[in-house]
Amino acid sequence: MLELNGEWLFKVDPEDVGLSQLWYSANFDRTDWVSVEVPGFWERYSNFSKHDGIAWYYKSFEMPKIDKRKKYAIFFGGVDDDCGVWLNGEFVGEHRGYSDEFYFDVTKFLKPGENELVVMVIDHGGPGGIYKPVAIVEYSEISDLLKGEFYYKKARKSEEWVKDAVIYEVFPRAFSEKGTFKEVEREIPRLKELGINVIWLMPIHPIGEVKRKGTLGSPYSVKDYFKINPEYGTEEDLKSLVRTAHENGIKVIIDLVINHTAWDNDLIREHPEWYVKNNKGEIISPNSDWVDVADLNYDVQELRRYMIEVMRYWVREFDIDGYRCDVAELVPTDFWNEARKELDKIKPVMMLAEGSLPEQHLEAFDLTYSWNVYDALARIIRKGHLPSVLDNVLEGEKYKFPRGSLRLRFNENHDKPRAVKFFGEDGALVSALIVNTIPGVPLIYNGQEYGDTTNLSLFEKQVMSRDNSERGRKFYSFYKKLFNFRKKSLALRRGEMIKVKTSNDDKVYAFWRKYKDETVLVVANFSTWGVTTKLQVDEILRKKVKNGKVKFYDVFEEKTEEVKLEEFVNFKLEPFGFKLILIF
Repeated sequence: MLELNGEWLFKVDPEDVGLSQLWYSANFDRTDWVSVEVPGFWERYSNFSKHDGIAWYYKSFEMPKIDKRKKYAIFFGGVDDDCGVWLNGEFVGEHRGYSDEFYFDVTKFLKPGENELVVMVIDHGGPGGIYKPVAIVEYSEISDLLKGEFYYKKARKSEEWVKDAVIYEVFPRAFSEKGTFKEVEREIPRLKELGINVIWLMPIHPIGEVKRKGTLGSPYSVKDYFKINPEYGTEEDLKSLVRTAHENGIKVIIDLVINHTAWDNDLIREHPEWYVKNNKGEIISPNSDWVDVADLNYDVQELRRYMIEVMRYWVREFDIDGYRCDVAELVPTDFWNEARKELDKIKPVMMLAEGSLPEQHLEAFDLTYSWNVYDALARIIRKGHLPSVLDNVLEGEKYKFPRGSLRLRFNENHDKPRAVKFFGEDGALVSALIVNTIPGVPLIYNGQEYGDTTNLSLFEKQVMSRDNSERGRKFYSFYKKLFNFRKKSLALRRGEMIKVKTSNDDKVYAFWRKYKDETVLVVANFSTWGVTTKLQVDEILRKKVKNGKVKFYDVFEEKTEEVKLEEFVNFKLEPFGFKLILIF
């Protein structure tokens, strides 16, 4: 391993001219760049403490020798937020997201003697820079470098129903014209038929009026933790909804927003010492955008006890089945650990963190958000990046998180654009296929099953569209077949994921999910044009061949066929086309 820490050259690019001016080129004139130390955030460099945006790093290093029998990679412990990498003037790759270790193969770019490494970093706010070590490594060492401190630990054991979940996120205000619990309850049989077995209700509490955003305000500005938003109904309405859901085999979790409160929450008047304050002693918002809420201070033990009682109350009195915990990373993990122990005394629950911290899986949470998979799909579908981007993300997860960690998979939620608008109609379907078939627990949002394009505001009254045209029926049929197949498939819910090589790996992503004797094949074309691809006949497929033939069930076409092996391995896929197949 050749460590590249230490002195680098550095230059900020506030006008975003570096790419057009070829700052990454070999032998580029960098006499006006300044010397800095890596790793570290650039905020600690003089004159750059307030810089957000683009900055460039340069490092010249000597490679003593290169063994042509080996492969080499450049390894980054972490870059905040995104980056592009060039070696000797050649583009190596790009990465998005500040929380992951990552690497690029540089075997063909690396040369004996002097090499020039350039990294363009894009910081979206807060700390920025190459904040963890950088090194040139042999491929055999990559796995050791990627193994974080939690790799050797086990995630908490989750209930079987948690592992089997297909979660439907409900924004009650936008779910129907009336926007009530009764309207949600009325559709429980439909959701069951669709294949949903967990409903997540976005915040159900009264909404603050002081400093309110928009006409109706955000449900994430909570005025009273022990009451229900009267627009949604009564306590009995919620209890009835939960009972009906349980009778239909569906669990109900609710949003828990305890990092901050509304400005007119009684806690501000009764317990101002529970809030974060500035140097003038004034209660403040968590950040400059969330002006409608006030930040809570979890250094205060009385606040912790109060919030644990809030969590116990809704489970005990309303029989809910757990919580989706808003901005869980902003609340101390040790608080969540303590709260989970108290909830476990009442009943088994699901705890979903809107966060991505590996340590959250050890005691408190069953699930964390996999923003990284969403970002990978965005790069592949919207920008034409190689499907292997997804492999890199999933491999990083394996090394970073405790064994057995469950990740929430999604291509849409209330914080992201509608999938159909963001990915396009075909891209929305293929991305939904992936998030429902890779390891993890899938999520679907209000109206997504109809291919809805309505951007549902948190602050105004908008209602999701139930498109009953041929287009809407196509989306609905897709999700119904997908969810109900998943419900029957232990391979998709428990099985290992094994990549399959194809003749078009630059466009086609294929993998097996395997559990005991059940084998499921997923094949997806991530390109904007049709392809004919051939699967590599590996040992898994070879074992399924009988008398030179393969018997399989096509989930979306709902038909069983038996064909010769050479016919089966050849797939013709439309742009963003896909196959989900059960092999007998």
